Amino acid sequence: MISCRRWLPGPAGLDSDTCQASRRAVRARALVAGLVLLVGLALPVTAATPARAATSGTFAYVTNYVSNTVSVVNAATNTVTTTVPVGSRPNWVAVTPDGITAYTANFVSNDVTVINTVTNAVTTTIPVGTRPFAVAVSPDGTIAYVTNSGSNTVSVIDTATNTVTTTIPVSSAQGVAFNPGGTTAYVSGSSDVSVIDTATNTVTATIPVGSSPKGVAFTPDGTTAYAANLISNTVSVINTATNTVTATIPVGTLPYAVAVSPDGTTAYVTNNGSSNVSVINTATNTVTATIPVGFSPEGVAFSPGGTRAYVTNYGSNTVSVIDTATATVTTTVASSSNPISVATARVPAVATATCPAGHVITGGGYQQSGGAVPPTQVTDRPVGDSWQVLADNQSTNYTNLTPYAVCAP
Repeated sequence: MISCRRWLPGPAGLDSDTCQASRRAVRARALVAGLVLLVGLALPVTAATPARAATSGTFAYVTNYVSNTVSVVNAATNTVTTTVPVGSRPNWVAVTPDGITAYTANFVSNDVTVINTVTNAVTTTIPVGTRPFAVAVSPDGTIAYVTNSGSNTVSVIDTATNTVTTTIPVSSAQGVAFNPGGTTAYVSGSSDVSVIDTATNTVTATIPVGSSPKGVAFTPDGTTAYAANLISNTVSVINTATNTVTATIPVGTLPYAVAVSPDGTTAYVTNNGSSNVSVINTATNTVTATIPVGFSPEGVAFSPGGTRAYVTNYGSNTVSVIDTATATVTTTVASSSNPISVATARVPAVATATCPAGHVITGGGYQQSGGAVPPTQVTDRPVGDSWQVLADNQSTNYTNLTPYAVCAP
């Protein structure tokens, strides 16, 4: 049976809401003081006890539609480590490329919740259009697009200020995805996909697809996009160079979301009505496997390395974890009420060093120890009167990440 929920067709296109680390004490230590000459002054190197991210590692973020929360799943243990309260009826979630910020589109409260993934705290709430359905962050992390299904618009959010800078009218607004270069965004609608030029924030083309497309996703090389057509029980294959449909793939019943693996070889499609996932070979655009999951699956996301896929089961209140090598469910994670969307990210370790009062930050960096693979520094920057460093943990969490700041008197 198909339960009545927010995405089923309704009057005026509106959906019915009623239908629905060991924490090792890091001793403050003085780093070897180096003498750095800057404008003729000797600049001391100072250090502070690092403020490490308790959540550093790989995580999956799951929106729970009825409980108005986001579950944070530790990918190493496949357990829920915390639950974050967000707006009313969170429908979709996306994480910035640096892994530091998550955005949820809240369908009933008409806003977007911004979560700091390092602390799992809500930092702000952004008003957007009516019935925000989906959210996507550009590959460079500078903007987020939010589709407003009730007003047929897209809100453009500047992620530096977390404010809406412009609103783009579209024919209909459901799913959204950026191409890998960030130059184009695809927005799925009632029976088409709108192509948006992100430089001008204007619609440049409209691509006819199947009936009621929801999820949309690009291949890593950007040459192909896939749109899951809910009512047609198909997936449209779009040539992004010509913005035309080149193939139509029959899948299960009520296909809802689609994700492409990081290596671009497969696409996973959640079939809400048949409670399974169709595996598409992107070279042949044929279904090569069907994976049974929980009841009424909706969201799907691959782990950053592509070895696993996470599928939210709306009717079972669970998340299925799929081993992509064997195309089988290896574990099931209990979530909260009616999980819908899922996004995965590596959350970096964060540490800060502060200069003494009256000194000025002129530079900085970090030292690290522990872990199997040295971290890659994502960014380093002054934050107020402190120097902050971010280290992306590629395999295991680090037991110590010690920043240092170069301070001018």
